[in-house]
Amino acid sequence: MPGAIATQISCWFVGDVLCSLCAYIAFIIICSSVGDMVLISIDRYVAICDPLHYTTKITVRRVKLCVCLCWLFSALVSIVFTKNNLTHPGRYNSCHGECVIFTDDISRVVDLVLSFIIPVTLIIILYMRVFVVAVSQARAMRSHVAAVTLQVSLISKKSELKAARTLGIIVVVFLVCCFPYYCVSLVADKFSNSLYEFFVLCLLHFNSCMNPLIYAMFYPWFRKAIKLIVTLQILQPGSSDANIV
Repeated sequence: MPGAIATQISCWFVGDVLCSLCAYIAFIIICSSVGDMVLISIDRYVAICDPLHYTTKITVRRVKLCVCLCWLFSALVSIVFTKNNLTHPGRYNSCHGECVIFTDDISRVVDLVLSFIIPVTLIIILYMRVFVVAVSQARAMRSHVAAVTLQVSLISKKSELKAARTLGIIVVVFLVCCFPYYCVSLVADKFSNSLYEFFVLCLLHFNSCMNPLIYAMFYPWFRKAIKLIVTLQILQPGSSDANIV
């Protein structure tokens, strides 16, 4: 976003190479962010739909490997999107001080499929499955525990609403932030400095900003951890042993 903003409020004074490099890094961050969303969806799918085997399937080693592969894949795919700019920096600039990022039709289609269609499809399928299982578990609790009917009913209703809310927020925010960008990328020959293209680009980056809030702010331990950081208690001796669970 700083690079995109710099091209809007002033001329690009740091050279064509850094312009291409900035675009390449932006593509990596966007692709890895979407990939992390898919990984978290898989993690939640296994946790809800196969909880007995969660600790054996989702290990620390496998998580580290998947995250590294996600970033590596993003770096390799981003080369395809920015190969013209990386090999010929400044080739598509019309005047000095411009930072124009050009992508051909094939690259835009590949970007649409890999960064939007496939991730959205996987996320929706996985979360729909999680939602169905969560609702069925809540209903099973309500039907089998007759002694505390009212209490279980309230718990079941709360679980259903929480599952529906989480699913809705994740899918809607992702679609709202990403759909305008890919609509523009399919019809535009290049990313010019128009205000609308700048807006949809910032909106795309804003989705990556929202992901941690959507996934983690619902958890009390995360809020406690943020409080420790903001209040600088993390700098105190023994802060690593603080109980935030």
